Amino acid sequence: MLIKISDVKVKKRVRKDLGDLSSLKDSLRSFGLLNPITINSNHELIAGERRLEAAKAIGWESINAIVIASPIDKVHQLEMEIEENNQRKEFTDEELMEGYKRLERLRNPSLLMKILKWLCDIFVRIGQFFKRLFSKITNKTKK
Repeated sequence: MLIKISDVKVKKRVRKDLGDLSSLKDSLRSFGLLNPITINSNHELIAGERRLEAAKAIGWESINAIVIASPIDKVHQLEMEIEENNQRKEFTDEELMEGYKRLERLRNPSLLMKILKWLCDIFVRIGQFFKRLFSKITNKTKK
């Protein structure tokens, strides 16, 4: 659900240090919000303070949020905040390197992959041509 950022109420939080938000702001600019914040039915923030603050800092006026509609008590709300922050698992160095290697290959494919992509594009265009041609022939015979 899209909500106005000014409607979100940030009450007492476990996390005191939000850290450097620069890379998160860059990510929001480049990719948008990948994971919505979580709020209760009173628009009190449960999870996503860093995302919320980064969105504010880059001038967003609204943000996607998951609204926990059923009434939840303060204990459950705090458990959700802790769980959301505690269950993250960073990539291992090996996983991160593999991800960047794959990204590099996708951004800069080998000559063979470029040729294969070019051939596929040609066959797609040929297919589209024959589809249009068949459609014109079919339309003429219907008249």
